[in-house]
Amino acid sequence: MITILGIESSCDDTSAAVIRDGVILSNVIAGQAVHERYGGVVPELASRAHQQNIIPVVHDALKQAAITKEEVSAVAFTRGPGLLGSLLVGTSFAKGFSSALDIPMIEINHLQAHVLAHFIKEDANDTNQPEFPFLCLLVSGGNSQIILVKAYDDMEIVGQTIDDAAGEAFDKCAKVMGLGYPGGPVVDRLAKSGNPDRFQFSKPHIAGYDYSFSGLKTSFLYFLRDELKKDAGFIENNKEDLCASLQKTIIDILMDKLHRAAKDLQIREVAVAGGVSANSGLRAAFEEYSRRQGWKIHIPKFAYTTDNAAMVAISGYYKYLDNQFCGPDVVPYARVSIG
Repeated sequence: MITILGIESSCDDTSAAVIRDGVILSNVIAGQAVHERYGGVVPELASRAHQQNIIPVVHDALKQAAITKEEVSAVAFTRGPGLLGSLLVGTSFAKGFSSALDIPMIEINHLQAHVLAHFIKEDANDTNQPEFPFLCLLVSGGNSQIILVKAYDDMEIVGQTIDDAAGEAFDKCAKVMGLGYPGGPVVDRLAKSGNPDRFQFSKPHIAGYDYSFSGLKTSFLYFLRDELKKDAGFIENNKEDLCASLQKTIIDILMDKLHRAAKDLQIREVAVAGGVSANSGLRAAFEEYSRRQGWKIHIPKFAYTTDNAAMVAISGYYKYLDNQFCGPDVVPYARVSIG
């Protein structure tokens, strides 16, 4: 049996998970509410919270998995990309854990891990994993990419944002409306009661499969500025329709390029991953394209959409099978591509 302990600490969630032979045994996540008052993640506060959370989270993950630390075959950890201070906490813990138990360490690319979350098995009979090659739309606060996945360790970016990410557009527009942080889930909730065709916002004209969301943010800001001059209560009186229209615009932009890529590459197996994959509108769009285009779609469980250690552990499992280990001199990195 191969038992992998996964450690995730790339941003503001401290997470530990245990996977045995590809099957999930536990996945524990500790969030950090301290950032809400600042309207975004504060790196220094994040790294301090990781230091407080890492040991209790690992303890709970091992306890829920009903195993001892001596049963762990290897420890997989997020090396990057992410916040360096946060990554240092996870990397340092992994080094200590590996040294104390004399087991291998496995470095994991955070972006690849989001894609491989689709291979987490709920039980030994779970066969609902994508078949290679498939396309994966990776959408989060920091990334908007269309990825051609040829194998567990062979991924190619065929399209990506040239400026802002879709998740950032959600959060920044929500902040302008005074909806708090993180804004994406609030927009999603309010959009369910709104009219998505009430307002029209700017859509970019970018060649190929690349994305752009900076123009949308600007047009949304200017639209609100002009309307507030006429009616100081415009946002409060129209927030459901504003959220629904904003959400529809972002999803239309995402799905248009994904559809083009799937058609041109003649791929019908399509997945979505990352924090924005929890958005109900995006999930509904995938279901609609599945019916209209004949796609076989893969939508992750909500527990695997945001940053979590289960995706790190499953990535570590496949690297373990290929003996892809790293040494104790490894250091985290803030930026790196998925390839």
